[in-house]
Amino acid sequence: MVADVTRARVTADSGGRRLRPRLGSWITWPLFVLVACLWLLPFWSLVTSAMKSTAEYTNTGVWALPAHPLTLFHNMQAAWQLGGLGPGFLASLFYGIVGAALAIVVASLGAYALTHLHIPRAFLWFMIVFSGTIFPFQMYLIPLFQSYTTIGLYDTQLGLLLFYAAISVPFCLFVMRGFFATVPAELQEAARLDGCRDFGVFWRIFMPLARGPVAVLFLFQFTWIWNDLIFGLVLAKSDGVRPIMPSLVGMQGMYSQIGPTTPLAGALLVSLPTMALFLLLRRHMIQGLTVSVGA
Repeated sequence: MVADVTRARVTADSGGRRLRPRLGSWITWPLFVLVACLWLLPFWSLVTSAMKSTAEYTNTGVWALPAHPLTLFHNMQAAWQLGGLGPGFLASLFYGIVGAALAIVVASLGAYALTHLHIPRAFLWFMIVFSGTIFPFQMYLIPLFQSYTTIGLYDTQLGLLLFYAAISVPFCLFVMRGFFATVPAELQEAARLDGCRDFGVFWRIFMPLARGPVAVLFLFQFTWIWNDLIFGLVLAKSDGVRPIMPSLVGMQGMYSQIGPTTPLAGALLVSLPTMALFLLLRRHMIQGLTVSVGA
């Protein structure tokens, strides 16, 4: 009798445990779908509006489907040529790839030195570098503008590249230092016994282990550099030097010449590189986020 009652309680408890996750999934999944739909609605409006001509956009509603979807490529071509997005697109691609890569390499070297080379007052040096992120970035505008005009880096690709790389180093150092601190020191000692020097240990042991965090940092820093507007406006004025966002903003004053659908197609065109990079690095990014959270 007692065994039957105990068995019944265990069955009821296990059934309750199975029921609670099912109820939770029935609540969370519709909520996730609703949030995803609300997130995608503005993007859907952007895509459908960019596929319309100026007359169709004016005479139909925002949510109406386009009659000729291939008009999107004509609007993108007009944004690329008439709106001047071409030079800014190539410049931002250069700043994003090279600037993010430089920041990650410099930060990785610094993180390895701070965590495994026994530098005196390593935490103090880390805080000095990381303190650059405490203040709002807008505080750097006037000093940067004055110094760039004095030393000849104003309106140059080198000047913007150096700024983007330097401003990205503190956050990259923060992430890489946290990851390198979790790597066992025995790996470094074993590599040194095999004849590797410090740079060899860093390049052959630590960097292959850091593929996930490097992918996350490259995606984050590339996206930040690509989306930058204010520093590109202040530190450059030429079409071949200014990044893509100032060129996109400049299309707002061209409605009378190109219509509203061309800037919308330009905005869609500008968003493609970051989406493509996310899809390309999706697997490594999830792995890097898991490693960072675990660390």
